[in-house]
Order: sequence, then C-alpha cells, then structure tokens
Amino acid sequence: MSILSTNNLRRLSLGFSTLDDGFPGFELGDFAVLRGNAASFLSFVLSVRSQLLPERGGLGSSTVFVDGGNLFSPYSVAEIARGYDLDYQEVLDKIYVSRAFTAYQLSSLVLEKLHSVLRRTRARLLVVSDITSLFRDRDVPKAEAMELFMRVCSKLAQTALEEHVVVAVSYFPDRRSRQGLFLEAILFGKCSVLIKLKRKSGFFTFVLEDHPRFKPFTADFETVQAHSAVFHGGVSVGENSSIL
Repeated sequence: MSILSTNNLRRLSLGFSTLDDGFPGFELGDFAVLRGNAASFLSFVLSVRSQLLPERGGLGSSTVFVDGGNLFSPYSVAEIARGYDLDYQEVLDKIYVSRAFTAYQLSSLVLEKLHSVLRRTRARLLVVSDITSLFRDRDVPKAEAMELFMRVCSKLAQTALEEHVVVAVSYFPDRRSRQGLFLEAILFGKCSVLIKLKRKSGFFTFVLEDHPRFKPFTADFETVQAHSAVFHGGVSVGENSSIL
C-alpha cells in the first residue's frame, strides 16, 4: 500500500460517540466549512484533537491556524487540552498561529505562503477563522474583495487535495447584504463538507448539511471532555506559534 493511500484513510474525528456513527470524521483532502455560533469552539477542539494519535481519532499532527477574525484563544485551547489529559503548553507549541488584520494580509497568507509552511510544519490540519469578515471591510472595494475571496477559496480547496490536509474554516453568516450572500455562495460552492453548529446552555446541535459521502443528519449532544471556559492557569502562546 502506498503512502498516499495510507494517508487518505486517516480521519480526524470529533470525539463524540453520538456523532461518530453518522460522521466518522474529516478525511485528508476535505475542505470543510463550520458555520454557526459554535464554529470557533469546534475549530479549537480540532486543533487539539489533530495532535492525538490516529488510533485515538487524531492525525498525529500539528495545526496551522490562520486567524482571520482575531478569534484564536490559547485559554480555550488549553482548557480543551486538559480535558484530554494533554500538556497544554506542548499543545499550544504545535499550533502555528498567524493573525491577519486585512483581506490583503489573509489573501497573501493563503495564496503565497501556505505551501511552504505546511511542508515545513508537516501539519495535517489547516484552520482559517472567520473567513469572510475581512472581505466585508468597507475599506476594500467590493469588486476587489470578491475577486480575492474567490482566489482564496479556490486555493484552500486546491491545498486540501494537493497537500493531503484537512482544511476547516469557520464562517459566521452575514445575509444582510448582497456582498455577504455572494461571499457565502462562493464559499459553499468550493467546500466539500458543510456543517452547522449551534451551542446553547452547554448543549450542541450538530447538523451535517452537505457531504460527498455521508447523508445529512442532525444530532444534539452535551460536551463533557472539552468546553470553552477560560483557563486561568497563565497560558501563553509558544515561541513557535507564529510561523507564516
């Protein structure tokens, strides 16, 4: 069996038995959109779980986290890591974070630097947070924002397949404008997996809305192992965290 076919069998599971039967996890090559008020939380969970060994539902891998919404929380990641009995500082050291504050910065990170950084870190998970917000900035001409966003989404889809990684982006819908609807249409047209997540009073609603191999379904569950409460243990992002 070739290395490529072996990699393609690896999955990043969510770690909840309620979901694993209907959705065993993300496969290398998936471009997943996580939308809803629990999307950030799940992106943190995946960033931790990716470091687990494959027999525990992970990828045995570090994570590259492109933070487009200034949402990355080392405190939340640390709390989740503790829920898996992992050393939170070691976990944070294997999450390579780069923050983008403009659509141009995010586009540059994705279009120009991802290939080299994924190869250098050997990461098998790429997370992009709040992917559309910077492209809705009034300081960016609409036509230019849309053209850049199309290129970014195409590159992410291409990267997932060519680099054999899981790409997961968090998305918070803004349907109040035609531009927001247009960006959503581009994103949904490029992704291969679409998941809606809603969190309320410690319970989560998971909706698999679109998938090339699994049927859509909805599941409600309570999370015990990991939650997004702030960890008060004095967490700092490691020296290796910014690499892009």
